[in-house]
Amino acid sequence: MALEVQAVATEALVAHHALQEVDPLQAEAEAVEVGNKPKLFKKKVNLKNMKRHLTFITILVCAVTTAQNIDEVLRYSTENLQGTARFQSMGGAFGALGGDPSALNINPAGSAIFNNSQFTFSGTSYNPKNTSRYFDGVRKTSEYHINLNQIGGALVFNSTADNSGWNKFALAFNYDIVQNFDDIFEVNGNSNQGIDNYFLDFAQGVPFGSIQLQDNELIENGYLDIGANQGFADQQAFLGYYGGVIDPENTDDDTSIYNQNANYTTVDQNLLRSTSGYNSKVTLNIASQYQEKLSLGASFNFHTVLYNRLDEFTETGYDTDSPIQRTTFDNLLHTEGSGFSFNLGAIAKLNDLIRVGASYQSPTWYRLEDDLAQRISSNLADDNIRFINFDQVNLFEVYKLKTPSKLTGSLALIFGKDGLLSFDYGYQDMSQAELRPTSDANFAQVNTNVANQLGAVNSLRLGGEYRIKRFSLRGGYRFEGSPYKDGNTVGDLNGLSAGIGYNFGGSRLDFVISRTERDIAHRLFDTGLTTPFVVNGINTNATLSYTINF
Repeated sequence: MALEVQAVATEALVAHHALQEVDPLQAEAEAVEVGNKPKLFKKKVNLKNMKRHLTFITILVCAVTTAQNIDEVLRYSTENLQGTARFQSMGGAFGALGGDPSALNINPAGSAIFNNSQFTFSGTSYNPKNTSRYFDGVRKTSEYHINLNQIGGALVFNSTADNSGWNKFALAFNYDIVQNFDDIFEVNGNSNQGIDNYFLDFAQGVPFGSIQLQDNELIENGYLDIGANQGFADQQAFLGYYGGVIDPENTDDDTSIYNQNANYTTVDQNLLRSTSGYNSKVTLNIASQYQEKLSLGASFNFHTVLYNRLDEFTETGYDTDSPIQRTTFDNLLHTEGSGFSFNLGAIAKLNDLIRVGASYQSPTWYRLEDDLAQRISSNLADDNIRFINFDQVNLFEVYKLKTPSKLTGSLALIFGKDGLLSFDYGYQDMSQAELRPTSDANFAQVNTNVANQLGAVNSLRLGGEYRIKRFSLRGGYRFEGSPYKDGNTVGDLNGLSAGIGYNFGGSRLDFVISRTERDIAHRLFDTGLTTPFVVNGINTNATLSYTINF
């Protein structure tokens, strides 16, 4: 990979050392901490803007051990049930129904079902609750936030041609947050694998002389230069050594064997992971209806990704004779990018009772960029270790991700003005996801892991609506199978929803409460600490939508 030092001003860094009167980690924490520790991450955007004009480099990376792995493939290949309150309340089972802005995410022919032009906007309160289990430790966390998650509408044009079977066409647009990344969980447990294993995995085989500071070299310059010129693995070995976690067997430059500075049978480990951001989608749609029997549509989707993750790791509980007694190691990951996809779909009205639908969702082609900042501390760390902090940013080269396509088949039963039942079945083969360029050896390894470990995802959505004069009562169920072949790393997702709507005539107000639950197995780090912990995530959302007809 091409290497480029984008901003390294030695003179400025020397002045920074001379003027620094407080620990920058402490000052940074004070600048962003609000109330209690879980809110530390809330000012990530400001933090990122602040750090980018300081020091950042393009790093020679190992994709397998950084952000670009199976977790990332799944993060951007799946969409959560978001959208309007009516859409959510019926489990998202709108493939044969249409007539809702968020239904365009399932079947683009749905805009031709609108009887008139309309505009809808929605706000959602999110309440994720997580319970983690790691060895003997159980931790519970929760969060609450509100977002404007959907805005969209459609313009319906009725045909005036007497001899045309195409009775109307529609132009529609919609903005949806299809994945909300705002979340937090804490992990605590007593493990027989310490953080030294992480650094030793990278350090073994690295000549000691290649990770030593040169004469008069600033520690943050050494950290950045090693990452840029030698790669991520050597950079982590550098962190482990100057962080006091590991030492070489001897001080010869050619020495490539390292030992830990920790004595323990088990250690107490704590991880606080805070994430924020979103995956949003802007949809531009066109659809037409033939003789009120067949609707055809196409959509073009423009995706925007923003993802932030802060991992704060602390390890204590070493033996009393251990040279090292406390270690902290924090990682701040930022990802942003954009993507494109398209949808094709059809809805057929077989008779007054039955409608069927079919749709194709293309792969999404993403262009993504990651950056990573780190900090480490221990009672054995170098005195200047505090200058390696979130002001030093490792930029990974821009890369691409192709997500799998998806097929959906749908059936709906319409009981006149009294109500309806609808059912959607979706199929998506996650093993077809792909990081690019495929010629990159690191990406090729990730793609091999994706093909071997991931499989087909079957999803079911069921919804119903019962109308009582101006009121509508709604309910839905959603199932999404595990994307992993083993069925355990990520468990099945189950969701329930219930909602109500009131039609004012020229407008409509809808409300829904939805709940989903899924177990996901994680690891503290991608290497070294291999024992997984399980997080049971329960997301309870409440959405209010207002629709105006015109």
